[in-house]
Amino acid sequence: MQPEQLDRSKESLAVFRERLKPTTIVDRYDLLLEDLFLIRNPRFKFIPDHTKEVEAFTREYLGEKSIEEVGEWFFFPWNKTLAHYLPHDEHQEIRTARNRNIITKDEQEKLYGLTVAYAGLSVGSHGALTFALMGGARRIKIADPDEVSPSNLNRMRFDFLALGRKKTDLVREYIYQLNPYAEIEVFDEGATEETMDDFLKGVNVLVEETDNLEIKIRLRLAAREKSIPVVMATDNGDNIIVEVERFDLDKTKSLFNGVIGNVNVEMFKSFTPSDLPKLATKIAGPELVTERMMSSLLQVGREIYSWPQLGDAATLSGVAIAYILKRLALGEAVNEKKCEISLDAILDPEHHAPHSKSRRDKARADFFGAIGL
Repeated sequence: MQPEQLDRSKESLAVFRERLKPTTIVDRYDLLLEDLFLIRNPRFKFIPDHTKEVEAFTREYLGEKSIEEVGEWFFFPWNKTLAHYLPHDEHQEIRTARNRNIITKDEQEKLYGLTVAYAGLSVGSHGALTFALMGGARRIKIADPDEVSPSNLNRMRFDFLALGRKKTDLVREYIYQLNPYAEIEVFDEGATEETMDDFLKGVNVLVEETDNLEIKIRLRLAAREKSIPVVMATDNGDNIIVEVERFDLDKTKSLFNGVIGNVNVEMFKSFTPSDLPKLATKIAGPELVTERMMSSLLQVGREIYSWPQLGDAATLSGVAIAYILKRLALGEAVNEKKCEISLDAILDPEHHAPHSKSRRDKARADFFGAIGL
């Protein structure tokens, strides 16, 4: 499902509105034009009274047309809302204006031109939404088979009205409403063995945030074959671990930058269930996992249902993913080793104290012993 755009060559706005019967109409084109005026005339930042200039700009912009006759109208069927947007180029101009010049105009075009595939939309949704906020990736692909459960709501940017809804629907709707000119391809069954080729076709970067270890491996094998770089961010208590695999630069690289050897799907299927926690820990980065995360992983299936994930870490993952996508879009170098983004290390004054380091080392040794690492 995608927004329906008014085609004035086929019907009038009145007929469009009567046919679709929206329950809500959002039309503040006057505010859009005022912002567009200020963006193009930055000197008025320090001239408080610019009413006459805005009115003159609006008259020139409209010409002989009414305000309803300019711009583009989109109907969103999922909430029956009809909304009035600037034309595509002006819409992109206005919504990215506050990026400049941290992101220049030429750089913004490169971000917008990137095609990104997001597999897994718990943490992955934060990457997709944050990069969209930055004006990145007009064309995206999203894959996740799951619906929102109550326990997802501690880390996803949605409320209880989202319960039972497809994660792909929620991400798709948010991005379309932010930018109805986006091109979004949805894989409601997730990135499966059968859909993987289509999912990665024409993609510049893969953001991999699935929970299934076999799918993680299959996606990387396919990405490596197609020379597509892979970005992954892993929750780690309040912190995250980030990894980039530059298969676009080297198609001979081992998966996960070699931390589990030159594994393939057949080798993975030969692993016993007791091997999987060790494998997952190697992939995440055993030397970086926090104390509470290590103790929690040992309690999964005993005292807690699943591994813990926090909203601050999921949000931080989105920030890191968007930053990496920006660097890749601009052709800038990206660190390929596992990188920890640790709020603890930055903000906890005791974190680097000898007694804290000794405690972490002991906890890590105990954890490694428990999982046979």
